[in-house]
Amino acid sequence: MDEILKSFFNIPIYIEVAPFLLKGLLNTLLLSALVIPFGLASGLLVGVLSITLKNRWARALLVIYIDVFRALPPLFLLIFIYYGTPFLGWELPKLLAVVIGFMLNNSSYYGEIFRAGLESVPNGQIEAARSTGLSATQTLIHVQIPQATRNVMPDLISNTIEVVKLTTLASAVAMPELLRVARDAQSLFYNPSPIVLAAIFYLLLLWPLVRLLSRFEHKKMGGGH
Repeated sequence: MDEILKSFFNIPIYIEVAPFLLKGLLNTLLLSALVIPFGLASGLLVGVLSITLKNRWARALLVIYIDVFRALPPLFLLIFIYYGTPFLGWELPKLLAVVIGFMLNNSSYYGEIFRAGLESVPNGQIEAARSTGLSATQTLIHVQIPQATRNVMPDLISNTIEVVKLTTLASAVAMPELLRVARDAQSLFYNPSPIVLAAIFYLLLLWPLVRLLSRFEHKKMGGGH
């Protein structure tokens, strides 16, 4: 038992590395604060285009976009954008490269979620909104998108949780997010306690979202009551 405590729950090491891990946590929060809104906004655009585009070729290009960025590993996107763009004459900052890479990946996943939500809105409600004098765009903004968002809220929260966990991949471009800092501390102390402390931070960060997701799922299973 003592060996387990020394190896994984070493309090003196926790105290020593905590300030550095908190800085890494701030970088993780910064990444999440940028990546999630951009992912949601671009995903909403993709979802709207999925149901509004009429041109066959435009729809085909959108499908290719969605399929490609859902199939490509996010790690590949980050490495390609950060290390590949300099060959094109662009030197992107680490933060911008990470945000672009995650936005491309997230827009495809969020886009499919929003598309499913928009398609779940009954045609009768759309027709009723149009009959009151609302234009197609106004109906989309004031009727379809709000209701679609409510319908797929559990999926949006679930995907957002995954996005926060994926920020650990930013270490591939040497960005000092929480896990990267914990791994550096582990190699310094030759002890996995910093990794365990980082896991505790992630648990505290994501636990409220997990509980919120559970509430939405239970509400949905209970028929909204």
